[in-house]
Amino acid sequence: MKKTVLILTCLAVVTMMSFSVFAEDHTIVGEKKCSTCHKKAKYGNQTEVWATSAHANAYETLKSEESIAIAKEKGLGNPWEEASCLKCHTTQAFLGAELNVKGKYVIEEGVSCEACHGAGSDYKKKSIMKDHDAAVAAGLRADVTENCVECHNEDSPTYEAFDYDARWEEIKHALPEK
Repeated sequence: MKKTVLILTCLAVVTMMSFSVFAEDHTIVGEKKCSTCHKKAKYGNQTEVWATSAHANAYETLKSEESIAIAKEKGLGNPWEEASCLKCHTTQAFLGAELNVKGKYVIEEGVSCEACHGAGSDYKKKSIMKDHDAAVAAGLRADVTENCVECHNEDSPTYEAFDYDARWEEIKHALPEK
């Protein structure tokens, strides 16, 4: 009996840890905070690339007739209120991170910077971002290739075969000038 309780406790801990693998102890600051620098040409106009992508409208798609029909077919309520939908259509649900009280995050920003690069509370300062290694140590995710398949997989009701290289061409953004 004690062995079973120990095993179940370990499984629960591992499960909880896996849900917060991207969040760790960092909090979300929101796209507006990231944009203060990343909208500039010298930083590759990264905000503009995001704003014109499907990721920027991911939350809004949950209010479409198609999304409502899919949710109804699956026995769900409003898709913009369902955790199973929000996890891939919003940054906060994807990361499982808390919001930074000083941040400007709004759910309507869909899948934004921090969904790929990690919650930015501890690397958002310009002094940290100037030093790539310091930014990574503070929570910046530099290798984002694994993030994509967290949502772009067979569990998605609208899944299409996922080719990372082809999809990257649609959303890639320049690296900041050094």
